[in-house]
Amino acid sequence: MQIPPLALDHGLPPGTVYGALLNDRATLARLEPQFGSAPYKAAPQAPVLYIKPRNTFARDGAAVAIPADPGEVRIDATIGLVIGQAATRVAAQQAMAHVAGYVIASDVTLPHENYYRPAIVQRCRDGFCPMSAFVPAGNGFDIDAATLRIAINGRPVYERRFADLVRPAARLIADVSEFMTLAAGDVLLLGPGEGAPTARPGDAVAIEVPGLGVLRHSVVEELA
Repeated sequence: MQIPPLALDHGLPPGTVYGALLNDRATLARLEPQFGSAPYKAAPQAPVLYIKPRNTFARDGAAVAIPADPGEVRIDATIGLVIGQAATRVAAQQAMAHVAGYVIASDVTLPHENYYRPAIVQRCRDGFCPMSAFVPAGNGFDIDAATLRIAINGRPVYERRFADLVRPAARLIADVSEFMTLAAGDVLLLGPGEGAPTARPGDAVAIEVPGLGVLRHSVVEELA
């Protein structure tokens, strides 16, 4: 099915931005010993989602303000799937037909390790989700073979492969749409990778995904 390019609002997605936690195999393996503990006493069976609300949206080139305490943020860089038509209980084989295109996202977060409560304070601060320009699907970009690299102040510090996802893009859409509808304009972030780097005030961050381009933003100290 041919999906027309999605019209974004001044470069920003008009829908809801959802992120998927625990979608990286290395992170899941590291945390596996904790899953048998209270309160859940079992590993999650369905995707673990969170929302980046509209106040977090920022454009390429943004200056992301962070609090003096702790004075650093984690750059959970990832790819966002921009939904082009509503997805409800879609099969994995048809899931990518619901994707209009992609964005690179810098899912900025204050460092934390607690996955049992929503990290609202840590992930939902103003400007904590810079996103690149929308890249329409159909340009030959292979999401399952994608790589992402982060450079801070011009120095390469991190690289990840999206072949290491617990739920690849199509499977994630299928599993999420099993219990909720993804609407046209929504963005589904594929989730952070293990060992994401930290940035501090004064740092310049560049996130490159071959085939999608480069997202750049800086980190500054929040005004008191």
